[in-house]
Amino acid sequence: MSRLLFISVVMCAFFSCKNVKKKTIRDFNVVETETILQDSLLNVRALEVTGKNVVIATSDGATMIKEEGSDMFVDLFKRDTILKPNFRAIASNGNSIFTLSITSPALLYKDGELVYIEKHEKAFYDSMSFWNENEGIAIGDQTDDCMSIIITRDGGNTWEKQACDIAPKVIDGEAAFAASDTNIAIVGDDTWVATGGKASRILYSSDKGNTWEVFDTPIIQGVETTGIYSIDFYDALNGFGIGGDYTNPKANELNKIKTTDGGKTWSLVAKGKSPGYRSCVQYVPNSNATELVAIGFDGIDYSNDSGNNWKHLSDEGFYTLRFLNDSTAYAGGNGSVVKLKFK
Repeated sequence: MSRLLFISVVMCAFFSCKNVKKKTIRDFNVVETETILQDSLLNVRALEVTGKNVVIATSDGATMIKEEGSDMFVDLFKRDTILKPNFRAIASNGNSIFTLSITSPALLYKDGELVYIEKHEKAFYDSMSFWNENEGIAIGDQTDDCMSIIITRDGGNTWEKQACDIAPKVIDGEAAFAASDTNIAIVGDDTWVATGGKASRILYSSDKGNTWEVFDTPIIQGVETTGIYSIDFYDALNGFGIGGDYTNPKANELNKIKTTDGGKTWSLVAKGKSPGYRSCVQYVPNSNATELVAIGFDGIDYSNDSGNNWKHLSDEGFYTLRFLNDSTAYAGGNGSVVKLKFK
């Protein structure tokens, strides 16, 4: 009797295993766009989703918000009409909104109030992000022989530029791109910064910017328009970088890289496959590091196999995007801000 019971249990287990359904791999085939803000003079490369609200910073010094339940953007702070900062970076620490302009004088605002200014002929800031409500970082091109890194530890009230004995040294001609405010990726205390130009590398800190390591990448590099324009990390191990050369946007051999070891090593993916140059890449939330969306002035592309293959969803061009949830995102570009629905 016990022998028959054993055989019965084994047979049930066998057939149960065979009948287990494989997890369905999601596959977006369409993206629908809803225009939220449109103006021929509008230029948006800095965009942040905070809760269910979306905040943008523009090239003419505006900071605008679309609040939950509203379909319209409104000015969040009074504009600086004298300096007219060209904002390319925006960040939130959960309490305040921070905006940062690119060239000298580089101006960093907290809730519309100026909290940091840097006057240097080489000043050029690219991206900004926060680890928590007190600590944040912004990255810029070199003014001395290292990358420009400014850090706050007091909720953004004061910012201090790192000395070159701490900040990573640069290779001659190495810089970063102020294309989409996605040069910086943060997971917990881990921080990755992407560079480009004559050298395209990953600057990595495991301790919120107190110390740095530098890792090489195989992405296209060598001239000032080549390199990593955007990176994102899904978790502490899985990351993706995209870029190329915006002056040769169809080139797709050496413009997409990924890592599965926290950024220590990177491999080229989708060589010779679209997309070509893109200015922003983001992981789709709740996708287990398998789904990515890349965006640029040549359109929108989607991958559901960790970036090995891509599907072109739209020719409509934008500079940057951020996800609201796992099927909705906001995108900003030249002349418009839109809501994207992936289906």
